[in-house]
Amino acid sequence: MGAFPNPFAGNVSRKMSNAELMQALRFDISGELEAIFLYDAHYHATDDPAAKAILADIRDEEKVHVGELITLMRYLDPHEAECFLEGEAEVHEMLEKLGLKGQSEGIAPAEGPTVGSLVK
Repeated sequence: MGAFPNPFAGNVSRKMSNAELMQALRFDISGELEAIFLYDAHYHATDDPAAKAILADIRDEEKVHVGELITLMRYLDPHEAECFLEGEAEVHEMLEKLGLKGQSEGIAPAEGPTVGSLVK
């Protein structure tokens, strides 16, 4: 994942276009997802209560980062935002067909591209 021996690996010699930034954000999300996976694996690998609490908190912070990056992507590319919303609608439709409509009501629908607060 990271190129720690090279301190300039993340530097870009010019400004990126939004399309290039979108690709970079996808890569950033993959790193956050990998971190979530690892912290969760470490959480499940210990019985130490302090370690579990700290690892769970760090894991959940990574989940917030994923939300922030996706929200930024929705802002930068309205077409991508439409795709995200289409996927969300399909999940709500499937849950309703499965008779799980009440459970899908707890999932707050997104409101189009925004970089607003993620706090509910």
